[in-house]
Amino acid sequence: MTTLTGRQRLANVSYRATPYVYISPFFILFAVVGLFPLVYTAWVSLHEWSLIGGDGGWVGLDNYAAVLGDRKFWIALRNSLSIFLLSSVPQLIFALLIASALDTNLRGKTFWRMGVLLPYVVAPVAVALIFGQLFADQFGAINNLLSVFGIGPVGWHVDPLASHVAIATMVNFRWTGYNSLVLLAAMQAIPRDYYEAAVIDGAGRIRQFLSVTIPGIRPTLIFVIITSTIGGLQIFDEPRLYDQFGLGGADSQWLTLTLYLYNLGWDRFDFGKASAVAWLLFLVIAIFGLINLLASRRISTEGTK
Repeated sequence: MTTLTGRQRLANVSYRATPYVYISPFFILFAVVGLFPLVYTAWVSLHEWSLIGGDGGWVGLDNYAAVLGDRKFWIALRNSLSIFLLSSVPQLIFALLIASALDTNLRGKTFWRMGVLLPYVVAPVAVALIFGQLFADQFGAINNLLSVFGIGPVGWHVDPLASHVAIATMVNFRWTGYNSLVLLAAMQAIPRDYYEAAVIDGAGRIRQFLSVTIPGIRPTLIFVIITSTIGGLQIFDEPRLYDQFGLGGADSQWLTLTLYLYNLGWDRFDFGKASAVAWLLFLVIAIFGLINLLASRRISTEGTK
């Protein structure tokens, strides 16, 4: 039986600890900028916390009860879900179509790829200014175009659904190109032999797309769906910049949960209720993220049958 010396034991411990040392910077950084704010927000949500006065004492779940009893919270939740559906679903469909088109033998592939990515690099303020002119109530380009066909002007800043469509259009303009390039990268990783075998079996383009492309990009597709869900429910820039006031409309027509949270925290300085809204938003995102994950897995599985 051999006995290890002190130096050998130290070398053995050092060898085993080396992988953990290499990955420790990530976990340390995550604990500082991710985990700590999450836990601290939960702690603040259980207190009467003001930006000026600080901690006003333990209130338990009173902040959650106050938020859930506020009519504006439910309006903001409805608006967030409406804008999310109007943006995420068309965005995913168009991203798949654009990625499929870019995956073919096009001339000037680099030009087209840069073209679809260009809206993503445009600043949100610039996008808001552009679409603000397009969707202006009185002299907007969209209403002028509708008048050519004899259609009356649409109250893009008055009607809730119209404002949701306008904001969703801004979101789709910015993010469709980015998601299409992510999906394109996954499509190009699919071996071409699969498509050749599908052609030999008599599969058309639609069948190839459903039976080869969709299953082949399944992990990436799930990633895009989950990130689109998180981003769609956390939408802030577009509704904030949709008008000059940034309050979500005169009657909260496009007030979202993040904008409602912002108004509680930085207009009323009520960080306790704002933190409660943040955790409720986290639960909403977790629920919808799980639903999308299960639905996308089922759809991609059925596509292989």
